[in-house]
Amino acid sequence: MRYVALLRGINVGAHRRISMADLRSLFDELGCAEARTYLQSGNVVFESNRSASRLAPALERAIADRLAPDVSVLLRAKSELTKVTDANPFAAHEQSKLHVTFLAKRPTRGRAAALDPTAGAPDEFRLLGRELYLYYPGGYGRSKLSNAYFEKALGVAATTRNWKTVTALAELLRG
Repeated sequence: MRYVALLRGINVGAHRRISMADLRSLFDELGCAEARTYLQSGNVVFESNRSASRLAPALERAIADRLAPDVSVLLRAKSELTKVTDANPFAAHEQSKLHVTFLAKRPTRGRAAALDPTAGAPDEFRLLGRELYLYYPGGYGRSKLSNAYFEKALGVAATTRNWKTVTALAELLRG
């Protein structure tokens, strides 16, 4: 099965610096075939026969042991990422203003229901399953609706990618 691994919080500023060559090598050593990285922000496309539920914790342990502590690894299979690109409720908006926050698991109904849709106005979001679709008319850097905001509100690990990266990763998975 083809997957993308989305690592949370690496190579941001001086924290958790990981070489993409080292990351690819680690994935290869763990039996993940054809590991390819995209950008320097912890995106790895690869193949594996293992289930996501077993693979993600194994990758997190190996990364913690060899490369950087406390890195969350969120996996999406090729079919899941295709659904993400197809379901974007903001697809008609300017693509440079779109992001997706990937959640490690589906948040509880109570936490999801407690999200205030006006909290970051004029920024908008929609929660669909394990993804938050985001539209930032003023840009991501100025928004209250950050990755940390959603992690705290929903109680799950999360990592955010811009729409260009999401669509590029989907294309790499298809290729």
